Amino acid sequence: MAGAAERPLSPHLQIYRPMLTMMMSIVHRITGVALYFGTLLLVIWLIAAASSERAFDVVNGLFGSWLGLLVLVGYSWALIHHTLGGIRHFVWDTGAGFGPEWREVLARATIGGSIGLTVLLWIAIWLVKG
Repeated sequence: MAGAAERPLSPHLQIYRPMLTMMMSIVHRITGVALYFGTLLLVIWLIAAASSERAFDVVNGLFGSWLGLLVLVGYSWALIHHTLGGIRHFVWDTGAGFGPEWREVLARATIGGSIGLTVLLWIAIWLVKG
């Protein structure tokens, strides 16, 4: 194609420097998808509870295994993280928090808050459980 005009290339992921707010947007979408699968676990648990004591014991045994607990901790973190991300978006919907400093503060608060609240939730669960 001799003589063809050089067209500018669209920016690609290799050109953009990953920013915290960009990563938070991606994680918010991933946690939203993860919540669909986690909700299926809740439905399985409720169906087992409604079915029989044996089914309920089997599901509780699976959820109480180390892998089940890991999945439940991940689900609770995803739920909390997604909720805090939604609150962050709500703040933006009010027209606040768009400055570069506040975007970073809100993103870091979402990360720290989701980790901290998940840890507090599971400490409370273990204390109540005994």
